Amino acid sequence: MCFFMLGTHLNKRLGPVLVFLFFVLCNSNAQEKQESPIALISYLKSLETQFDVKFSYLNEDLQGLTITIPENSNSLEVILHYIENTFRVEIEKLNDRYYTLTKDNRVNICGTVLDNFAANTVMGATVEVLGTDIAIITDNNGSFALEHIPRDASLQVRYLGYVTKYIKVETFLQSSGCSQILLVPYYEQLDEVFVYEYLTSGIIKETDASITLNTAEFGILPGLIEPDILQTLQALPGIKSIDETVSDINVRGGTNDQNLMLWNGIKMYQSGHFFGLISAFNPYQTDKVTIYKNGTPANFGDGVSSVIQMETGNSIPEVFKGGGGFNLISGDVYAEVPITNNLGIQFSARRSATDFLSTPTYKQFINRAFQDSEITLQNNSTVDDEFIRDEDFFFYDFSGKILYDINNDHKVRLSAIHIKNNLKFEETNVSADETNISLLKQDNISIGGQLQSNWTDRFSTHLNLYYSTYNLDAQNVFDNQVQQLFQNNQVTENALKVHTNYIWNEAFSWSNGYQYIETGITNATIINEPNFNSEIKGVIRTHAPYTQFNYNAPGNKFNVKIGTRFNFVENLNTFNKVLIEPRINLNFKLANYVRAEILGESKSQTTNQVIDLEQNFLGIEKRRWTLSNNNSLPVTTSKQVSTGINYEKNSFYVGIEGFYKNVDGISTRTQGFQNPYQFSGEIGSYDVKGVELLINKKGDNYSTWLSYAYNKNDYTFDSIVPQSFPNNLDIRHTVTFASTYTYKNLKLSVGLNYRTGKPFTKPIEGDAGLDQDYYPPRINFQQPNNSRLPEYFRADASAIYNFQLSRRIRANTGISILNLTDRKNTLNKYYRVNANDEIEAVENFSLGITPNVSFRVNF
Repeated sequence: MCFFMLGTHLNKRLGPVLVFLFFVLCNSNAQEKQESPIALISYLKSLETQFDVKFSYLNEDLQGLTITIPENSNSLEVILHYIENTFRVEIEKLNDRYYTLTKDNRVNICGTVLDNFAANTVMGATVEVLGTDIAIITDNNGSFALEHIPRDASLQVRYLGYVTKYIKVETFLQSSGCSQILLVPYYEQLDEVFVYEYLTSGIIKETDASITLNTAEFGILPGLIEPDILQTLQALPGIKSIDETVSDINVRGGTNDQNLMLWNGIKMYQSGHFFGLISAFNPYQTDKVTIYKNGTPANFGDGVSSVIQMETGNSIPEVFKGGGGFNLISGDVYAEVPITNNLGIQFSARRSATDFLSTPTYKQFINRAFQDSEITLQNNSTVDDEFIRDEDFFFYDFSGKILYDINNDHKVRLSAIHIKNNLKFEETNVSADETNISLLKQDNISIGGQLQSNWTDRFSTHLNLYYSTYNLDAQNVFDNQVQQLFQNNQVTENALKVHTNYIWNEAFSWSNGYQYIETGITNATIINEPNFNSEIKGVIRTHAPYTQFNYNAPGNKFNVKIGTRFNFVENLNTFNKVLIEPRINLNFKLANYVRAEILGESKSQTTNQVIDLEQNFLGIEKRRWTLSNNNSLPVTTSKQVSTGINYEKNSFYVGIEGFYKNVDGISTRTQGFQNPYQFSGEIGSYDVKGVELLINKKGDNYSTWLSYAYNKNDYTFDSIVPQSFPNNLDIRHTVTFASTYTYKNLKLSVGLNYRTGKPFTKPIEGDAGLDQDYYPPRINFQQPNNSRLPEYFRADASAIYNFQLSRRIRANTGISILNLTDRKNTLNKYYRVNANDEIEAVENFSLGITPNVSFRVNF
């Protein structure tokens, strides 16, 4: 066609030159046309004509595939080899003329994950083949390779801080070599979306001021090699344990029984193993933990100091996932198993090795639990009695969950958990030739069911039923079996909770609900010499309707939750009480990168823990649950307000919050007094004024933070002189400084914890300190809590290394050291009268230097 047009338009003078140019142009166009992609099926048909062959294939296998005609296309063998490599198809030669083309359903692919903006490789990104149990982590160069994966599958590529990307495996077959996958960094518009991830990965402060822990994304904290849930909470400002345990968590100056602890919507009355040194909830099955310190939603009752809500995974797993591991205290396993497309199960189990394996960590824990006391007389001389101790101790916990989707709109979830501690402790005083034996059994068994329903796009309901029981049996045999003491504390709780939510529009939603809770508690005490038998039973029923309005302004410029809870409380044959509890939670924009929050709440609770004599319940589990009776122990109520400001820009976060909390209806029996008022049962209140500050700077591979908390916590008891004095939990200043650093597969963390000493009460100096007019003699104390323990300081460190054992099995090993400097911190100090009518000072000390190691596998 080119030469025909050329011949009809050329004049004779320009003819030779233009002929040459048109020849080059036409040849170039022909070559370009030849190299443009064409349908693979069309190309195969042209090969059949060119080489006199026949190809057999399924159209759907090759439909949509295009090919750029290769160079040196004169050789059929070269062309077929090129097609095999390019499209991952298998070509089989049947004879000299006939060939078959079969798409390989299993293919090998490789790729490199890059930052879409900086073109930097992304190390440690997770590449998962959806619908299978195949997953891999990119290496130091951001590269990965997968073998024998389904051709029709899709990949999920994710990394913290980037938008998750989904890619069909077929797209890898369109090019030779390894494909590049570009991840887009996830940037939050701080003037539109306001959640703050701080300290370490997986800890997020939400817009309603609650704090969420996502255990799957959890990084590392000083002293922790496993994401112990209740230990992790203590890294947050305003949350500490004054005695280094998870069973005595103090939130803004409150006692542990003032924390509402929920597991899958079930109230838990036991939270720890090893007398509170270890959390009783397996973090590898727990998916999310949410804590409210103020501004609590109206659907939560109880817990005048905080709500700690733990939730396991709520989606049916697509593939089998599991793992297991051990440390120097215990070993555990967990698994998520899909049974069918709409049925799955989760379970976890853990057991201690303490009854058959003695490790350095176990020895330090035992010392902390039983041998952490130093006894001195009033003249400062030390009591050096020789003791022989023998203990037999173990614990275990098991939890499970059944997930059944009736359909996409209605889902059933059944949960169960069993927590157990068992101890036999024998102590012989060689000097006095006395042997005391203590036995303790502690159980918590809970089961619950939930029905989650979406009736329309706007209206949903959540039905929650549960049964929870806690039982503590203790037997103390004193003085070579002369005197025996039996104690029992039993809690049984049944509940029905209905929650509804209606979405009016994108900005407004309305939540309503009703809760019925029945709690029965029994306390029994039997002593053989002198003969004494006591059993106290009580039941409280609570009916609690509630309502809450939620509003989110466009662009998140103003968020508000306002609600009210109505508690109708009845203690059979004792009292009826109506409590109205308003709640408010405001969050709004002040300027770019700056937001403010105003929170307020009124709450109440009818269950408390009475703290008995030091020697009861082994001196360890000396807390017994009891019910309010509106007389010797009224319903505990609280009012709290707080305001805060949050600033974050370029991974630099500053948050400051001031609060005031009043808790009324407390008894000296629930506060842990160790002076004359521990048995008197005076009723009073406490007030806490405080400030919490957190400064956190994060980089690509590090995080450094400084937190400070100031609390002024004072009691008011009208019948005690003076009426106002420092709270037993009055820790004025608390400072934490810590850092984490990640280098390739290694995570490191180190931290320092400092706080001022807690108050205690001294006896009057000299002979006046002991009142001999009573039998046995009594101690005359100075004004309550007029002295303070020495300052507390502890340095912790930890390290975790992640590695691959195989294509499917990931592993990590860790080491931690608590109290690096082996500092002897005094946690408590109290006084008692010994058998010789002398005043003894008893000091309880913290853990010494405590190493721990762990090894885990996940698949």
